[in-house]
Amino acid sequence: MPDDTVLSEKYKEFVKKYIGGAPIKNRFKCSNYMYMVDRFLCILNITGERDDEYYDIGVVRTQLDERIVFDENLVGTELLPIAVLFAGDFVCLDYRNNVKEPIVCVWKHEESTDLNPVTSIISNSFEEFLNMLTE
Repeated sequence: MPDDTVLSEKYKEFVKKYIGGAPIKNRFKCSNYMYMVDRFLCILNITGERDDEYYDIGVVRTQLDERIVFDENLVGTELLPIAVLFAGDFVCLDYRNNVKEPIVCVWKHEESTDLNPVTSIISNSFEEFLNMLTE
């Protein structure tokens, strides 16, 4: 994230409380398509000793590498993956237009290429996204 990027208090509270869990309310609609959240990503101390370390935000961000980057010269990130969706897409916080209040989007893995991530807007905030989730 750019140096002045901010994680919302609502998001920080959520990560601390649920630590990357699989939600019961796990469906949402975006661009006339229903998506299912497999699991929210977590923030872990990576030691190589836990099976769930591949759900760490930093690990996922590294794996996605340049496929979630628009500008190769940017220090930080514009798209921060926060949840794994069924079939390989991710929910991301999108900081491109506002480093203090990111929108929430779907990053589409099959359509994205290096330095050309393809996204669809889900909501204007993380809290709004949580309110969209249904069983």
